[in-house]
Amino acid sequence: MKKLEEWNVEDEGFWESQGRRVANRNLWVSIPNLLCGFAVWIYWGMIAKIIQRVHFGSGEVLFAFTGADGEPITGDAYRALMFTLPAVAGLAGATLRIPNSFMISICGGRNVKFMTTIMLIVPALATGFALSNPETPFSTYVVLAAVSGVGGGAFASSMSNISFFFPKKMQGLALGMNAGLGNLGVSVMQFLIPWAITMGIFGTVGGDPYSYGAGESVQQVWVQNAAFVWVPIMALLAVLAFFFMDNLPQHDCGSTPVAIAKYLWLTLLGFGGAAFGIFLLLADWGETPKLLKVFVVLVLTVLATLLLMRFLTPRATKENLMGQFAIFKNKHNWIMTWLYTMTFGSFIGYAMAFPKLIDDVFGVIRVAETGERLAKAIDNPDAYNSASFIFIGAGVGALIRPVGGWLADKLGGARVTHWDTIIMIGATIGAGYFVSLANVSPHPEQYFIPFLLLFVLLFATTGIGNGSTFRMIPMIFSKEQAGPVLGWTSAIAAYGAFLIPRIFGQQIKNGTPENALYGFAVYYASCLVVNWWYYARKGAENPLLEI
Repeated sequence: MKKLEEWNVEDEGFWESQGRRVANRNLWVSIPNLLCGFAVWIYWGMIAKIIQRVHFGSGEVLFAFTGADGEPITGDAYRALMFTLPAVAGLAGATLRIPNSFMISICGGRNVKFMTTIMLIVPALATGFALSNPETPFSTYVVLAAVSGVGGGAFASSMSNISFFFPKKMQGLALGMNAGLGNLGVSVMQFLIPWAITMGIFGTVGGDPYSYGAGESVQQVWVQNAAFVWVPIMALLAVLAFFFMDNLPQHDCGSTPVAIAKYLWLTLLGFGGAAFGIFLLLADWGETPKLLKVFVVLVLTVLATLLLMRFLTPRATKENLMGQFAIFKNKHNWIMTWLYTMTFGSFIGYAMAFPKLIDDVFGVIRVAETGERLAKAIDNPDAYNSASFIFIGAGVGALIRPVGGWLADKLGGARVTHWDTIIMIGATIGAGYFVSLANVSPHPEQYFIPFLLLFVLLFATTGIGNGSTFRMIPMIFSKEQAGPVLGWTSAIAAYGAFLIPRIFGQQIKNGTPENALYGFAVYYASCLVVNWWYYARKGAENPLLEI
């Protein structure tokens, strides 16, 4: 690939003569790479769901895990434990977005995308082999979930990279396409994995299947295929990224080996912050309230990662970083972080939690016909097959994201965000209501369809809000700051992949999963007020089209 010597997409002549062609080529190679990054990052929600099903279906023999006291973990405690895997992956992926927010100008877009895809092949292979052995300790899965966070971190660098390729007037649609079709990796994964685990598509390398169930309902699944299936796909995409993407001339990344070395060092610092956060997450905090612990872990993890980047990077890299760190002095960076967390944080968090949430709420019965609470939850024989539905929500949220960007281009980002948030609040409260009914019913399946419809609507609002809030950023910030702000806001928002599964897991354990949704609705209401005050009302400080 010939090195680009000039890049000025705001010049109409340059854009039409060569910029459009190069930008579109980079976009269409970026999208499938980002899609697979999302798939490998988010598949821990699906893997946890499948492990849990095999565990209980085998009479709690397969994938048995023990607590610190050496006793087997059973019942709702096991269900809550399995939420740890998507939460750890979410924490690591979000933390890795912090260095990825600043990576493009340091390492170059092509180099970052190529290395990200290469590094994702490692945890996918390792996870496949780990799942081939039912005696693999839970700690191994925790480590692999953390390493898979590379796929989550990739979003920040990918969005920052694409923002440099397109003129401002086209960034809403371009960023919406990259993010929306990239986010589609969640839905593609949720659709592909239930099919891939039903057959031995990798022969002897893939290992033997697991059998669970009894009598005529015995089933065989190759759980390990949930990870193995992504390896050949990512190998091809890594080649495409290397040969068909570009580093831009304004990004002083140096030679390819030097750029890759800088990428690996920044990624290592991100893993250092993530490891610190995971240690805090898994540590015993005594009587500290669980929800408080979750938020303290988040804040300390972010601070640790920023400090590592501030003091443990080479001088040349540090100077570049310090210039980009100027975004932290701009209050609108923090305001947009709050708003984008509402949209993307909810999308990715619900995508992590949704597969298991369906099973934990509608797949079990906790109340007898008499209305008395059962001592132990039992399987619901009339439960819907969740595999037929779990991919719909994330698919709708991902596919509709470009529509959010397009609407923001036409109507204004603040206006679209305002009305989208109102619908989001209503859908969340409604979903919580039906969860509360299912939780105290001997026939929870009767509330599943209205819950599903409201949750799909909720996913749709997160997708539209993703596009509209991201479109607001290039309108608020200069070209130099917009890239780092896009990366930073997506980094913090990605902690939704950690917070939401963790909060749902705790509320499942407490027997009140609806409280999680009601709490999220309160947060969304705060975002409605903030967006209206700063951007949408008449006389706003930074008006982006009044409502």
